[in-house]
Amino acid sequence: MKTTLIAHACLLVQSKGTTLLTDPVFFDSLWEEINVHCPSIDLKIDKIPKVDILSISHRHQDHFDIRTLAFLAGKNTILKPDAVILAPNDDILLEVMEELGFNEVRVVRDFEPMRIKGLTLTPTPSLNKQDYFPEHGLLIHDGEVTAWNQVDTIVNPEIIEYIKKQYGQVDFAHNRYLPLLEGNFSFHQSLSLPFEEYNSFLQVVKALAPKYSVPGSAGFRYRDEYAFLNQYSFPVTQEQFLLDLAEFCPDIKTATFYPGDVAEISPGGADLQRQASDFVCVLEDNEHLVEFKPVAEVKPIRTLTLDKEKHDAERQAVVQFIEGHLLDALPQTQIDSIWRKWKVVYQLELFAKDNSDIWCIDFARADLKIVKGRIGKINLYEGIAYSELFRLMDGETNWDFVGVAAQYRCFHNVYRVGKGSFECFPQDKKFPPPLMEIFPAGREMDREKFMKDVRRWKE
Repeated sequence: MKTTLIAHACLLVQSKGTTLLTDPVFFDSLWEEINVHCPSIDLKIDKIPKVDILSISHRHQDHFDIRTLAFLAGKNTILKPDAVILAPNDDILLEVMEELGFNEVRVVRDFEPMRIKGLTLTPTPSLNKQDYFPEHGLLIHDGEVTAWNQVDTIVNPEIIEYIKKQYGQVDFAHNRYLPLLEGNFSFHQSLSLPFEEYNSFLQVVKALAPKYSVPGSAGFRYRDEYAFLNQYSFPVTQEQFLLDLAEFCPDIKTATFYPGDVAEISPGGADLQRQASDFVCVLEDNEHLVEFKPVAEVKPIRTLTLDKEKHDAERQAVVQFIEGHLLDALPQTQIDSIWRKWKVVYQLELFAKDNSDIWCIDFARADLKIVKGRIGKINLYEGIAYSELFRLMDGETNWDFVGVAAQYRCFHNVYRVGKGSFECFPQDKKFPPPLMEIFPAGREMDREKFMKDVRRWKE
C-alpha cells in the first residue's frame, strides 16, 4: 500500500490496483477563502493517478471543498467512469453532491465494512458533539496491511478496541495532533493550548499502538488580511507533537508527513520517502507563518467594502436596522429574559474603514431603549464590520466567515449583585450575544453557504 499526502487531509492511497482519494482540496483559497495551504504546494493536477474511490469524511469546508468537488465532477478524467463516491449520511452534504453532478453516492455507516475493488473500507465513528452532522474516520485494508485515517474524529477506548479487533495492529495511522483554536480570538475564549484535548491525541496514539504514526489532517493557514490570526490558531507543530509522542510512547515509530511525502507500507513496516511524489511537492517551507504567539499584534476590524458609495449605502441600511428594528427583533429571540435577568449592559460597535459607531442597551431598565454612543460600563460586547452585518441582514454571509475571519468579535463579563450576594456567568461558556441570536447559525445558513459555492463553481 502506498499513501501520498496531497495537502491538509487530502490523501491518495494506492493498493491492489485500486486508488482512493480522500477529502480533496486542490486549490487555494479554502474555507470561505480565508485560508491557504501551509506549507504551500505545487500540485500537477494532470498527473494525479486515476481515482477509483472518492471518500468524503465530513462537511467542514477544509474537507468538503466545493471548488475541488466541482472540478472533479467536470470534464476532467481524474475520477474513473465507474468511480465509487462515499459520503456520510448528511442531508446537506448529499444535496450539494447531487447538485454538483455526483448522482451515485454511497452513504456510509460506521463500523460497516465495504469491499470495493481491491480494498476493504470500514468507516469509524466520531464522538464530536460540537457539530450536528456526522463525520467518520476510515480504516483501509488491502488483505496485507491496514491504514487508519483518523481525520478530525474524536474517539474513545471502545472505538480503538474495535479497530484492533478487526485487524490487529494497524500498520500505518494518520493521527490527529493539532487542537485548532480557530475562532477563539473572536469569541474571547482561551488562547492557551487545550491541555486535555492535546493529551487525548497522545492517548489515542498510545492506545492504538500502530506500527507507524504520522500527524494528519492539519495543513493550512490564514492568508493576506487575515494572516494575523495565524498567531492565535495553531498551538502545536508536527515536530512538537512528535517530540511529545516520543516521550509518551517511545516504542511507536513516528515521522512528520508533508505534501509530496510518500509512505510505502508493507507487513514488514513502513518506508517514508520524502518528496517522492511525481504530482505534488512542497512549494515553500513557510510553516514559520503559523508560529503561535497569542500575545502579539491584534488587527482592528475594518469594513471589507472598499467602494465608498456602496459602503455608504450599506452603512445607511445597517444604521436603519439598529435604530429602527433592533429592539423589536430582540424579544423574538426568546432569550430577551436572559439578558434582563443578568441586567446586561450591551454595547454594539460597527466598524467602517477608519472609524466606528457605537450603540448601547441597558437591559436593567424597565423601558428598553437603544442609545447612540457609550453609556458607561460594558459587560456584553459585540463588534462587527458594517460590511458583514449588512451581509448577515441580506443573507449573503455566514458565521463561519464572519467569526473565523475576526470580522466579528465579542466578549462578556456578565455578573449580578444582590443584597450580600454576587453571581457571575462562567467565562468559559458563551453568553448569548444579540446578533448571533437575531441571525442564528444553523442548517439553513449552512446549506446556503455551500449552495453559494455550488452556483459559483459548478460548470
